[in-house]
Amino acid sequence: MTFTFRTKRGADITEKNKAYAEKRLSKLERYFKQDSEAHILYEEMKDCKRAEITIKHGSMLFRAVTTAPDFGGTVDKAVDILVRQIHKNKTRLEKRLRQGAFDAPAELEDELVAEDELDIIRKKHFQLKPMTPEDAILQMNMLGHLFYVFSDSSNDETISVVYRRNDGGYGLIETE
Repeated sequence: MTFTFRTKRGADITEKNKAYAEKRLSKLERYFKQDSEAHILYEEMKDCKRAEITIKHGSMLFRAVTTAPDFGGTVDKAVDILVRQIHKNKTRLEKRLRQGAFDAPAELEDELVAEDELDIIRKKHFQLKPMTPEDAILQMNMLGHLFYVFSDSSNDETISVVYRRNDGGYGLIETE
């Protein structure tokens, strides 16, 4: 597994913290083949630290965002979240991950129940209306939704999605 560290808002990662993160994330290497990458984004906020860890394995992404009073705490929480994600989706992931990845610790098997099927509770059908991203954001806010799918009139009417970000801004996903 290769590691990439980035910081945000003038934060600084010491070599000790990098070594700690690599040691904790190496626990996940038993699930992935050698070609996986771990990207760690570290941010210092007023009263806590924030770590965003993304593991890229082939076409799959595993992501965890955590906050804690110290860097080690954020990494520990993120590793626990990633392990839970992997075990929760064990039946769907076994074909894509390393052979024998789920053979080892049985203590996690007891507390995590694998889902055999995804349950779709509700389906909605709607017509995509051509509009600009600004109009889509306005419509999303009026509906009180966290995202809105629309046909982008400013971009050859491709299907796009606007969404509300955790930092209060908005994001735009455009299809190709």
